[in-house]
This record gives sequence, structure tokens and C-alpha cells, in this order.
Amino acid sequence: MKKLKAFLGALLITTSVFAVTACGSSDSSSSQEEHYEDQTMAPEKKQSIVDIAKADEEYKLEGELENKNIKWLASWDINPDSSGKKTPADLVLFQEIYGGNVEYYKVSFAERYDKLAEYIASDEGIDFFYSGDLDAIPKGAVRGIFAPADDYIDFDSPLWEDVAEANDNIMWDGKHYAAIAQTTGDNVAVLYNKKTIQEAGLEDPADLYYNDEWDWNAFQRLLEEYVDTENQKYGIDGWWFEFGLINTIGKPPISIEDGKLVSNLGDPAMERVQNWMYELYQNDLIAIGVGDYGWEAKPNYIGEGKLLFYPVGLYELYATPDIWQAKYGEDVFFVPMPKDPNADEYYIPVGMEAYSFVSGGKNPEGVAKYLDCKRFCLVNEDARAIADSIFMEDYGWSQEMLDMKQEMQALADANPQIDISKGVSADCGKIIDENLRLTARGTPWNETYDSIYATVQTYLDKVNSGKE
Repeated sequence: MKKLKAFLGALLITTSVFAVTACGSSDSSSSQEEHYEDQTMAPEKKQSIVDIAKADEEYKLEGELENKNIKWLASWDINPDSSGKKTPADLVLFQEIYGGNVEYYKVSFAERYDKLAEYIASDEGIDFFYSGDLDAIPKGAVRGIFAPADDYIDFDSPLWEDVAEANDNIMWDGKHYAAIAQTTGDNVAVLYNKKTIQEAGLEDPADLYYNDEWDWNAFQRLLEEYVDTENQKYGIDGWWFEFGLINTIGKPPISIEDGKLVSNLGDPAMERVQNWMYELYQNDLIAIGVGDYGWEAKPNYIGEGKLLFYPVGLYELYATPDIWQAKYGEDVFFVPMPKDPNADEYYIPVGMEAYSFVSGGKNPEGVAKYLDCKRFCLVNEDARAIADSIFMEDYGWSQEMLDMKQEMQALADANPQIDISKGVSADCGKIIDENLRLTARGTPWNETYDSIYATVQTYLDKVNSGKE
């Protein structure tokens, strides 16, 4: 408790260093104060979801809630909001099965840790917090911000057993300080334009993937066949591709092993992927900074046929068709990051939809029931089919796109290697983020390794020793 109070005091008098980007408002108030057109799920689908849950004997949603309100702090609302988002199926179940309500405390992304500290100190009773941004564990556990979920969630139960391995992978001090509802395969995909591929006479990456031929070698071969910078034909763009490629080796920069933080910077696989990115740079296959391309990302070049690959999170396509087609073109498609040909498995960048119980929360039982509802919508095939149909209706996706998204999800489920580098500390995360990109900008890996290895290890040793 002394450590928690000291940390809260420090947070309250310093500027937050956890944020990457700021989004949303800094107001901390219920979403009920906003006015928007209600986007309720179609009544027949809503009733169908409830009927499915009540009839399911394998994944039972059991028990009752005395306290039906759970307090949620984030830069985004679980409830329907002004973006036009419909009521998610898991929230429908929480409302209909348990009479539950999610009370939203709005905060900007940049201020979310500061505000959480304020609320903990004032005993507001915030119940849960999103820990899927990969910057929460282990520091949220080490600093006492989060409480273990183990007293409220049975990770060996039928509802949770298929994500037990992923949850165990990020345990700290023998406890689960984040409840991973699902690992996610949509963290980084390779966006490309099918028309561009066809006009260039190249093999379609989707065909290569389904033929088990989509690996680093195929990825580089297509780049070499396409790139012609003098004629505005560029290779790879964006700010996601470096770690997208790094994560295919199956060894994240920092991992948790036997309850301790471990650096994988010296692993031979890390050296191999870094040297490969350096080779891509040397051959002008990375667009940023090449010729007259400049130093700003140009995702619209995908739609204009000037860029071959734009690795980015699939969230870019989680919008109405008029939005994503205007940016990437009607013929945009995607595949997973290419397989490392030397890896023992097909690894891709894995995200996580994860939630942490906040220290001092008043209703952990309610959070557990809500998360059970979320798990139900993932494991029950009929419920998942309804969610998929809503997804396609809202975003205008084809069945082919949904099939590829599900392929990526299967890869993430099979090999849930999660990069928690940002979760060590803000400073450690910044060093990893900035320096592991440098080979893709022309700095040999041995120079980067020599400059950061000892510093990173110092951060890990501090946390491992309990002195953080």
C-alpha cells in the first residue's frame, strides 16, 4: 500500500508519459451526458443473442448481481456512442442476463493513467480499465494500480480455458493482473491493392498465403519485382511494419518467463530480423525517405497504385465503406504479416483484448460477469455468427475479407506471443520503440544493440528485484 500511495503521488504531480497519442476528451463523466442517435441492435438479433445464451448448457452465464453497476475508465465507451456504434452483443447479455450497466468515465488516452491515479486516491471506485494497449502489464501490477482477477475469474473454466495459456503468459507474481478476453490477430496486417498486384503481374499475397508460401522470401520477392522509385512505385510504408516484422520471429523484445522479465534483444532471431530489415532498406524497398517520397506516411498511395504494402492495424478498415475505400481504394485487401521461414511456427503480431480490475474497485463481481458475457460471445458459435454478420453489415466487408481476418485470428490463437515491452516502464518502452526501428532507417543492428542492451537490462533488473 505504501508503494501504491507513493506512485499515486508521483503521478498526480507529473505529466503522464504513458501516452503515444491523445484521443477523446479529458472530461471524466458518464456518457449519458452526450446526445446521439441511438444505435440499438436490431430487436430480432438482440433477442436471438439472449435466447442463445439462456439455452447454452456448456457455457452457462450463471449467478446474479447485487450491485449491477460497473465503472469503466477509458478514452472510448463500451456503450453505443456518437460514432454510430451499435450495442455490442456482450453488453446486450450483461444488460439482459444480469441487469448490468456500464458507467463510463471519459478520459483522454494521454491522461488515462493520471486520471486513474486520481480516482484511486479519491476512492471513486473505478472498477475496470483497458489493459489491451500493451502498456499496462507488468507495471500496473508492480505499482499496485491493478488487483488480481483470480478471485473472480476461473481461467480453467469452460468459458476461459481456451485463453488460459495467453493469460498465463503475462502472469506477474503468480497472479493474473489482466484478464485477456481474447488474443487478437488484427494488430498488424499487410494492406495492399489487388488491382495494383494484377496490373504489375504479381502473385496475389492472399493466394500465396493460402498455398503456404507467404513468408519473408515471398514478401521480399514481390517488393523487388514491383519497386521502381523513379516511376513512383514504392515498397513498404507506415509506422507499423518494423514491429510487425519483428514479431514474426516468435520472440518479443521483452517477455515474461518464470515470473521474471527477460530481454530477447540478444537472441539470434532478433539479429536475423534486424539484419533483414537493414537489407530491405539498403535495397530501397522501404518507401519512407526514398527518392522524393518524403518522411510522411502516404496510405492513400495504396488506393492510387503507387505503393505495394502498407502494414497497419485492421482498425483502419473498421469503418463504413465510404471511409476506408476513399483512403485505400475499392480493391484493398490484406494478409497476415509474412511468416519467418526459420521460425518453428507461424507467428504474427498479437494484440489482446484485455481488462484489468482496478485497485479499490467496488464491484469486481460485476466486472467478472461482464467479462463472462464477452467470453460467451467469443466461444459460442451461434453468438459469434451473429456478431460476424453485424460486423459485415456495419463495415461493408466481403466474406473473403472476413475469412482472412479469421485466418489471422487463428494464427494469434495458436501462438499467443505478446510483446509487453511498453509495459515495463514508459522509458523502457520508448527505448525499445525508437531503437528497434533504426535498421529500417539505415543503422546496422550491432550499433543499436551495443547502445541499448545494458540500459534495457537495467530497467528489467529493477522491476525483477521489486525496486520499481
